[in-house]
Amino acid sequence: MIPTKSKVAASLYATMSISFWGISFVSTKAVLDTLDPYTLLVLRFAIGALFLLMLLLLKGYRLTIPLKYIPHLIILGILGVFIHQVIQATALLTIEASSAGWMISFSPVFTVILSMLFLHEKMTFPKALGMIIAITGVLMVTTARSGQSIGFAVNIGYILMILSTLNWAVYSVLLKKLRIELPSLVITFYMSLLGFSLTIPFLIRNRGWESISLLSNVEWAHLMFLGIFVSGIAYWYWAKSLEVLDASKVSMFLYLEPVTTLIAAIILLHEKIVFISILGGVIIIIGVVIVNGQVISVLHRFLWRKR
Repeated sequence: MIPTKSKVAASLYATMSISFWGISFVSTKAVLDTLDPYTLLVLRFAIGALFLLMLLLLKGYRLTIPLKYIPHLIILGILGVFIHQVIQATALLTIEASSAGWMISFSPVFTVILSMLFLHEKMTFPKALGMIIAITGVLMVTTARSGQSIGFAVNIGYILMILSTLNWAVYSVLLKKLRIELPSLVITFYMSLLGFSLTIPFLIRNRGWESISLLSNVEWAHLMFLGIFVSGIAYWYWAKSLEVLDASKVSMFLYLEPVTTLIAAIILLHEKIVFISILGGVIIIIGVVIVNGQVISVLHRFLWRKR
């Protein structure tokens, strides 16, 4: 039985990861005005890997890893870091950051299906109810932001984002199933280092270094945020949350991503606040809480005391 304190801590880790990733679409879009997607990724991974290395050294963790885990880390790094980020950065060339933010919400559906097939996790009533509620909230937020009816036009960017959500579901399930007995910080460092190594050829091909000098101070701030908080801390905290919670439960926090993207767009891009967006955000949060059993357990204790 997992202690409630550990579950709450894992939920906080997942929430922080999603908060950083939600903001990342706005920051990525801002930097893509100057850098091509692949140069951006090289710099992100380099900053993220350097930051994680500093954390490892400060915490006194060993950098050596057993040979049996190397294939696992390579697979996870290629799926969760390299392919995932390349697909998303490419998609952002043709769609808005807000659209990318809400399309990530499809990932929990794929994760639940894969978790049932490969992790033998059960589909409970609270999980199904919470998923339906959260999806409703996502549709409210995105419909309000676009000012259109529910739906989107066929676009290569949307197709890439759908593939990205499926890829992320596979990554999350694998991270849980492989059970790599290493600190999550060590795992995240090597995945970020692999992402950096795999994107260097793109930098050379596109002569990306020529555009780095064109970055403004604001763009550098976005880039540092993407490297440290998005490529570093967010991946680390996501792995920590998966150490405690089921993959399907952790994936439900992705429904919060449109909310954080919305807040970032309001603060950084000065978008207007729409009431239905706020209401949709509240509904998303309720759905996520239900999936993770907090509301059900609280109601159960309340009703039991009444008796």
